[in-house]
Amino acid sequence: MSGGAINQNRVEAERWLKTAVADLKAARWNAQGEFFNLACFTAQQAAEKALKALLLSTGERDVRGHSALGLLEKAVALRPELCALRADCRVLDRYYMPTRYPDALPEGSPVEAFGPEDAEDALSRAEKIITAVRKALEESHA
Repeated sequence: MSGGAINQNRVEAERWLKTAVADLKAARWNAQGEFFNLACFTAQQAAEKALKALLLSTGERDVRGHSALGLLEKAVALRPELCALRADCRVLDRYYMPTRYPDALPEGSPVEAFGPEDAEDALSRAEKIITAVRKALEESHA
């Protein structure tokens, strides 16, 4: 891979990581406003985008999809130590649909179904993933 391609991979990865960090900040804001369902969803989005950043940094271009776990599995092929994040990704992926759509729940609405404990858990897991991705990116640039 040429130096230009490597540099472009880093630039693209940084764009995605910045967006992941902004999503995490928005998730915290949602939790503070007691929009717990949206905090959970946005935390999942933060983790998803961070994992996409890591994959893009390696030159991967097929980063479609919305499963944090699916993206993590691709990343684990390159960084086996990230397998420790599987449980975090599994839990966060559960927040992708039911936090937004009433018909993804047996009854009630997402606003009623998610509480502060869910938001706190989602925020913690997303932050853990972003921290791990940031570390992996720093190590690959060293």
